[in-house]
Amino acid sequence: MTGERDLRTLLSGMRPELNPGRYVFTTTPRGAAPEGVDPVVTVAEPEGLTLVLPEAQAVSVGLRYDYVAGWITLRVHSALDAVGLTAAVSLALTDAGLSCNVVAGFHHDHLFVPYDRAAEAVGVLETLAAESGQRPRP
Repeated sequence: MTGERDLRTLLSGMRPELNPGRYVFTTTPRGAAPEGVDPVVTVAEPEGLTLVLPEAQAVSVGLRYDYVAGWITLRVHSALDAVGLTAAVSLALTDAGLSCNVVAGFHHDHLFVPYDRAAEAVGVLETLAAESGQRPRP
């Protein structure tokens, strides 16, 4: 199934969904996730393996972290080569004073925002989606 490329369609149909739970970014130099954790994101970097995982899992295996996030999934199936979705979402969240870490999956984009403001972030994105659906095509 091919993902959507049209920016207006992506924005108006993004349907942001807040996943339950608290997620943290941590790292391990071991090159593999420790036993007992199931990360939702991994990124291999020269400095170590970045893991994004539920906070309870990080605590249970003694991984240190300092950023607790809410995880928002944009339910629209975006093409990996679509142009502008990340920029538009980032700008809307920036205007609201919200930081955002974006991860692109094959089917959806995932946003990690400050946990205590995650519901607010969803509201910002819902407003962006509604406004995008009302804008006339150029």
